[in-house]
Amino acid sequence: MSRTKFLIAFYSCFFSISAPAQSIDVFETGIRDLQSALEDGTTTSVELVDLYLARIAAYDKQGPALNSIVRINSRAREQAAELDAERLRTGARSLLHGIPVLIKDNYNTTDMPTSNGSVAFANYYPSHNATQVDLLLEAGAVIIAKTNLHEYARGITSIASLIGQTKNPYDIRRAPGGSSGGTGAAVASSFGAVGMGSDTCGSIRIPSAYNNLIGLRPSKGLSSIHGIMPLSHTQDTGGPLARNVEDLAIVLDLTIGYDSNDAATTIMQTMSPPNFVDSLESVQLEGMRFGKITNYFEDSNPGVRNTIEDALQWYEEQGVEIIEIEIPNQSDLLSASGVIGFEFTEDLNQYLASSENPPVTSVNEIVDLSLYHEALQQSMIRSVEEELDEDEYAEALAGRLTLRDAIEAVFVEHELDAMVYPTITQIPVMIGDGQPGTACPLAANSGLPALSVPVGFTNSGLPVGMELMGKHFQDAELLAIAKPFEEANSPRKSPFVTPALVNGAPPATDSLQVRFNRNGVSFMANFEYSIVTNNLSYDLSLMQNNSAEVFAITLIIDTEDIEGLNEAMILNLLGPKTSQASGDYFMTPDFREAFEEERVYFRVFAESMPISGVTQSVH
Repeated sequence: MSRTKFLIAFYSCFFSISAPAQSIDVFETGIRDLQSALEDGTTTSVELVDLYLARIAAYDKQGPALNSIVRINSRAREQAAELDAERLRTGARSLLHGIPVLIKDNYNTTDMPTSNGSVAFANYYPSHNATQVDLLLEAGAVIIAKTNLHEYARGITSIASLIGQTKNPYDIRRAPGGSSGGTGAAVASSFGAVGMGSDTCGSIRIPSAYNNLIGLRPSKGLSSIHGIMPLSHTQDTGGPLARNVEDLAIVLDLTIGYDSNDAATTIMQTMSPPNFVDSLESVQLEGMRFGKITNYFEDSNPGVRNTIEDALQWYEEQGVEIIEIEIPNQSDLLSASGVIGFEFTEDLNQYLASSENPPVTSVNEIVDLSLYHEALQQSMIRSVEEELDEDEYAEALAGRLTLRDAIEAVFVEHELDAMVYPTITQIPVMIGDGQPGTACPLAANSGLPALSVPVGFTNSGLPVGMELMGKHFQDAELLAIAKPFEEANSPRKSPFVTPALVNGAPPATDSLQVRFNRNGVSFMANFEYSIVTNNLSYDLSLMQNNSAEVFAITLIIDTEDIEGLNEAMILNLLGPKTSQASGDYFMTPDFREAFEEERVYFRVFAESMPISGVTQSVH
């Protein structure tokens, strides 16, 4: 038995489940379709839990080893069974009744540890749930697992001392964004129907952009942050990441509102709720005006910029006017309005002081015991060495109002419905590197809503997000603006490395043995092609009967748009004066597609061959 199949069997035994029935496939399936299947008896919540657990077992610690899940909820199946029984008695509570969801591991959960990604809180059980967790449970959701994050939410590459680095499912060599990178990778890989994240600067939006998801940083005060381990109470927000606009709207409708434990939500006592789902068809694009913030485009990676330009062209074709804008003194306003550095230590200390039996009592203790990943070393030490300057803090808080005033003045001047710019101007970095390019402070420092919308992919297959920023409490309109683009362009594509399971298991690795014997050149090549690791392994040896000097054995792709097969080389397998070679190739999207379509060829160069070489299919 393979290790992957063993783990799937282990989860089944641990949760006392049999092989999940294939009445529905949760892969890329939206909330409404899941709920319809539950309502008509096609499936049960227990079966949904089983199917998601099978995917987690196959892909989170095995295969691509995304490392997005911190802990499985040991009571998930039991809770699902209770909700199945309740459905039969009294019907569904909401569209989330019996639907498995993922929770970022900085949300308090009383029946599962809340780690904040850190060994400091590895087995910490809070005494109360986060408000948004309670709202999800009241709606009938099943919490299936807690997801990894950038430790203490203090970064955007999602590395933490408790379980390490989460990988990006669209390129497992790269970071998934952060700090809600575990939620982003897990939702993209269909480990749950939706997932909850938090956004202090870009921690919902950046993982959304990097995982081909949609995610909203809500207007400050729209939803409660009570029970989310704090980074900065002034800038902290919480909310869902989803694979489509409707799923995002469904969860938002069920998790917003006034909470007496969060003073910022007091504004909701005097406001009507946005009604996200009902508002999805509420806008007419023709005649709208978008302000394109030019400096973010000038600084962008070409693949990011071109993909967003294509999306804006589509909006123009629908009658939207795109106006190039600048926010006066933007750089100075942003640098003068951030408060994370002022609030982190005090906020976390206050959280610990109000908690029952916390494992540590202060940020100083965390630093003294080095309870963090080395990636956080400078920021954590700085947090305890720098004393709070009350005057500078007050100036930063005032700077937030100045920034919002400046943004709102541009909205009024140009009669804008939204501002647009890249969610993050650069592609995800290779794991271990620092991530540049964030545009997150614009919304975070002003408290305005911002929606990261998936708009396509770079030529190298990396997702791109376009951010729509609106006026205060214009959140629902932002989703309505995104909905027609999603319907017309279908920007959502699942990660290649986490495909649908077949009989509860991932696709097997394919093996291929090829012989070449032409013009005195004779060799044998063995290939192993793995979808779930996106890897092509090869082992090539010249045969004893080889009689010609071989200069190079390469692979090419037949692109089908150029006559002949004299294509440029994609991969060198063997060079001069070499009789054997082996290695691995992390496949590009074009190569992977060509290999599956049997459009990959050897191109061999030897003394017995013309200078253009000789080609032969590898299949």
